[in-house]
Amino acid sequence: MSQEVIGLVGMAILFVLLGLRVPVAFAMFAVGFVGNWILNSPAAALSQLASDSFSLASSAELVVVPLFILMGNVATETGMSRKLYDAAYATIGSIRGGLASSTVIACGGFAALSGSSVASALTIGRVSLAEMDRFAYDNRLSTGVVAAGGTLGILIPPSTGFVIYALLTQESIGRLFLAGVLPGLLLLGMFILTITILTWWKPAYGPAGPKTTMSEKGRAMVGAMPILLVILLTIGGIYGGFFSPVEAAAVGAGLVILFGAAMRRLSFAMLWKAAKDSVVTTATVMLILISAYMIKTFLALSHIPQALGGFLETLAVPTLGVLAIMLAIYLILGLFLEGFAMMVLSMPIFFPVVQQLGIDPIWFGVLVVLTLEMGLISPPVGLNVFIVKSVAPGVPLSRIFWGVVPFWIAMLITLIVLVLFPQISLLLPNTMIG
Repeated sequence: MSQEVIGLVGMAILFVLLGLRVPVAFAMFAVGFVGNWILNSPAAALSQLASDSFSLASSAELVVVPLFILMGNVATETGMSRKLYDAAYATIGSIRGGLASSTVIACGGFAALSGSSVASALTIGRVSLAEMDRFAYDNRLSTGVVAAGGTLGILIPPSTGFVIYALLTQESIGRLFLAGVLPGLLLLGMFILTITILTWWKPAYGPAGPKTTMSEKGRAMVGAMPILLVILLTIGGIYGGFFSPVEAAAVGAGLVILFGAAMRRLSFAMLWKAAKDSVVTTATVMLILISAYMIKTFLALSHIPQALGGFLETLAVPTLGVLAIMLAIYLILGLFLEGFAMMVLSMPIFFPVVQQLGIDPIWFGVLVVLTLEMGLISPPVGLNVFIVKSVAPGVPLSRIFWGVVPFWIAMLITLIVLVLFPQISLLLPNTMIG
């Protein structure tokens, strides 16, 4: 049996295991380890397991993951995320669809703090869904906007998705963070435009909320100042060159804890819970990464990436066409696989092709992360949809999926724009980092 056939059999077994609901990390580890054992040797497979586990566990760059997760968890425990929503609500909540637009803005702000789509949807959903229900918003719009707004957590930096992509491809985390800023703001604007169009077409979808006085707006902004200051210092510090991403994560986590303690909103029990949740999440990420490195080596030994690159070259398809094919595959996989699983499975196959064709890896990273976001609200997996369902158990799942359709279309339009105009993604990293 040839190396390529062994590789294809291994991938088929992997998808069978995933179909049987075996956890992604365990499925990838089993296939990668056994594949390395067969194609190389038992000693080499065991040696790689030890070396990859140690190198990942000792990676300084990976420290940003637990620190940014801790920062978001502490902000949730202390109610700072609620203040962020209150500020957005006081500013634009009184216009038609304003509560939904406030939710998107709050999701974007919380995304800039936690880097997690699931955390953004869960945290902001708990706050905003009750408010939109109180003002008789159509539950398709209210749940759809929370599910879609939560996806901003994987694009607007600091993004866990960019960190994982950087570790898998050896690209700069700082450059990826910078590359995500303008696309993230563009997507946020597209979501607000979508809400505006929907509520103009059917005003009953999102009636205007109560008007707030200037003093109420001022109090809401003052309440949100601690969290806004943390976002400004951490993200601004990275872009201004004052902090590395790791240092910014440490500064942000420290500031959130200090603010929580100073305002007497953070008890030791709350800090312990936030820390414990952060450890569990980080351990999950580590398991997936170790498994990804195992399967990456297996695929390299099987020569599948080289065979795929050669096949695409024989098609005489232009580079933009190859890129479109890869993104289309991501969109299809997003119907069945969780986002990080898609990335760690596909990157060992697609990234050599990207390098071979001369596609900018930073630009490609932004496009990949955006397609992962789309998978978060695509049926039947749609992780964010199920997160929203847990917050709004009375809303049928089918209505939530219908509610995300306009936002999925907005994301597709954004993806097309970013493909056609790569400078949107590359402007900041190319001008701010030499």
